[in-house]
Amino acid sequence: MKYCIKCVMPDTRPGISFDKDGVCCACSNYEHRKSINYEERFEELKKLCDRYRGMNGPGGYDCAVAVSGGKDSHYQVYFMKEVMGMNPILFSVEDNFPMTKAGRYNLKNISEAFGCTIISCKPSIKTQKALMRYMFETYGKPTWMLDRLIYTFPLHMAVKFNTPLICYGENVSYEYGGVGAEETYSAREQINNGVAIGMPMEELLVDGVTEKDLSLLEAPAKEDMDKLDPFYLSYFIDWNSYRNYIFSKSRGFHDLEHEWDRTHHIENFDQIDSRAYLVHSWLKYPKFGHAAATDYGARSIRYGMLTREEAVKLVKERDGNLDPLCVRDFCEFTGYSESEFWKIIDKFYNREIFYKDSLGRWMLKDPIWEQ
Repeated sequence: MKYCIKCVMPDTRPGISFDKDGVCCACSNYEHRKSINYEERFEELKKLCDRYRGMNGPGGYDCAVAVSGGKDSHYQVYFMKEVMGMNPILFSVEDNFPMTKAGRYNLKNISEAFGCTIISCKPSIKTQKALMRYMFETYGKPTWMLDRLIYTFPLHMAVKFNTPLICYGENVSYEYGGVGAEETYSAREQINNGVAIGMPMEELLVDGVTEKDLSLLEAPAKEDMDKLDPFYLSYFIDWNSYRNYIFSKSRGFHDLEHEWDRTHHIENFDQIDSRAYLVHSWLKYPKFGHAAATDYGARSIRYGMLTREEAVKLVKERDGNLDPLCVRDFCEFTGYSESEFWKIIDKFYNREIFYKDSLGRWMLKDPIWEQ
């Protein structure tokens, strides 16, 4: 494994690239911001909003925001309603896992703080369990169904409510490095970015799951998709997820302080809605040798909040250390014993970058703290 000389991201992250000097594309793209005229881009956003403003008459919704209730969602809703003067309707997907206290509170708060209606999708528990088990055992992607719904559900609802302008936060592939990275305002292609790309329908018909159970996982028909105008807010403003967090706290957002110190995260405010969901994001570690500590460590270096040396120390301490509460909630929901869970996890360790030590622990062959 090789690592970016500026941050802590390894070259094993899918879709990431490094320049001849050893700098990852995410760091290069962040540096590129210095050449962007954000005043001009804000004017572009105003024109985009004006195209749809009031399209459904006085008091009608004229845009949509895909939300989770998190810090970035709070900021997006604030920006579209209070800065841009739009009348947004909010679309969210709620999993069936036990939620944290902060997660329950924040979804309620985002509606109350900004006076917005939320339309939520809570999928069939039976279908979610069946697909979680299949996708976990087969691909190591247990929350694929939920992630796919996060992409497709707002599109379906935007068609139904005639709100073609849909606000998303950051362009993940471009901001942090990933497949299909492109600096563009349009979020039309994010449904194909690899996080929850579509699967053949026939493969998903497991344990009694039918095509009717999966209808929302398909994107809207092409003629409907062509009417939609989804966009990344990060294209138009100098996006900073930590700044979003600080702002969102001023509007009532709760983090996990005093509730839960997660063993594999280095912060308490990102992806905080439920514990079981985090098993999926942590599975990047056995597959690619990095997880949440690396992700936010790299981001914090770019924001000037950590030195590379400080981030390396945190990555060493936390990245591979999946929190036990995540495992317990996940197993309780899916019906696995913890020994069955770890046996499944074991087969996803990438033998090219990991080895087992004399104690039976999976260890990176080329950890960043030894380079």
